[in-house]
Amino acid sequence: MASSLGFSNRRRTGSVRDPGRGQVRARAATVVVLLAVFMTNLDLWIVNVALPALGTAFSGPGRPADLASLSWVLNAYAITLAALLVVAGRTGDRVGQRPVFLTGVAVFTLASLACALAPSLPVLVIARVVQAAGAAAQLPTSLALLLATVPAEGRTRATRGWAAVGGLAAAAGPVAGGLLVQVDWRWVFVINVPIGLATLLAGRAVLPRAAARETGPMPDLLGAVLVTVAVAALSGALVQGPEWGWLGGGTVGLLALAVLAGAGFAVRSLRHPRPLFELRLLRLPRFGGASLGTLVFGVAFAIMLLSNVLWCQDVWHWSALRTGLALVPGPALVPVVTLLTARAAHRFGHGPLVAAGGLLFAGAMLWRVAFVSVRPDYVGDLLPSQLLGGIGVGLALGTLVAAGVHALPPDRAATGSALVNSVRQISATVGVAVLVALLGSRTGAASRAEFRTAWAVAAGLSLVSAGVGVHLARGGGRGRARGTGRA
Repeated sequence: MASSLGFSNRRRTGSVRDPGRGQVRARAATVVVLLAVFMTNLDLWIVNVALPALGTAFSGPGRPADLASLSWVLNAYAITLAALLVVAGRTGDRVGQRPVFLTGVAVFTLASLACALAPSLPVLVIARVVQAAGAAAQLPTSLALLLATVPAEGRTRATRGWAAVGGLAAAAGPVAGGLLVQVDWRWVFVINVPIGLATLLAGRAVLPRAAARETGPMPDLLGAVLVTVAVAALSGALVQGPEWGWLGGGTVGLLALAVLAGAGFAVRSLRHPRPLFELRLLRLPRFGGASLGTLVFGVAFAIMLLSNVLWCQDVWHWSALRTGLALVPGPALVPVVTLLTARAAHRFGHGPLVAAGGLLFAGAMLWRVAFVSVRPDYVGDLLPSQLLGGIGVGLALGTLVAAGVHALPPDRAATGSALVNSVRQISATVGVAVLVALLGSRTGAASRAEFRTAWAVAAGLSLVSAGVGVHLARGGGRGRARGTGRA
């Protein structure tokens, strides 16, 4: 087993002579990998809570905060992560997972420090791009390293633990963000520095040296540039449209650039021998449907997450800490629901769970439309929506990803997983941009009617994802899920 995982002879001999020491090293390596995964997932949640504080910090005298500009703190990260996940994963296969992972930790840590020291919003956005590049190097290599540290019989549990860390980070993120912002928004990024340094030092000592598995050409790097330009231009058009005018030259120019770059990316992906994303996989009915569901549900989820933060802090005038505590129930339910419904997915298939999750999430958004109150009313307004939304996300989001991956042939599972994960990041970017377009670019200036419109849009998108679930159920979701599970 050790040989098949690519361990060096020196390490294999040592573990045989001292099994206890090998087990300790394996446990330490597991902790290192999960710590890094927790750090990168935490960053996805923690910055949302800090966004209003960033707006205050970077506002000039007499100049209100600009939500359109602030949104790039989130979008620059998500766009870069989506574009580089496949490139980083393939690089790990070529040069080894360990060096790519450790490089990613180092880059993420240094970029976090740069974020904390950023003197202006443009510098912060640039630092976030570098931070996302580090995260892209960590995420695809972390699971490979984790599986290399455990025996075959423990891999299923290890994979579940890897996935559960994301749920733990989601639950901890809002509270951690609220606590840190109480001190200073810069601590939202400073917290990554000691975690990153500890991960880097421990990782150099305990992570396995897995051999490179790939020698072919790198994936289409120009394709990565084109998809980045397309998503960035589309996001720019959406967030600047209210201020520039939807028929203004700048907005139309960005939309045209998005179309051209997107078309160029599609053409290269269909013709390139090693495309960044194998778009042909979208022709598989179940994979294409699941990818569409992931996209629209991800947009709705991003609208919900940021809109709740802005509502609590800008309308109810709650502190970042109180906001973070208020938002805990939803993300805390996600890993619980995911765990409890694992058998249901195996028994009934993916479709019914996706449909139920989409309907519940739509109900959560419509609850806010119906019962939202300008006067703080957590129990009657936000809490029921959080509970319904958390159950809906737990049922739908992970199940959509599983449905897509399970629909692929075995030799395309890794490629399809990368495509689905990139779609999730793109959907987060589009969701934030749509919310900014609906609320307007000035923080604190949006009316209750504009928030209601945003939640209604999220509900509509979630209903589309529920329709995808119905489609998956009609397409034989039950049998396919079972068959894939055996494979």
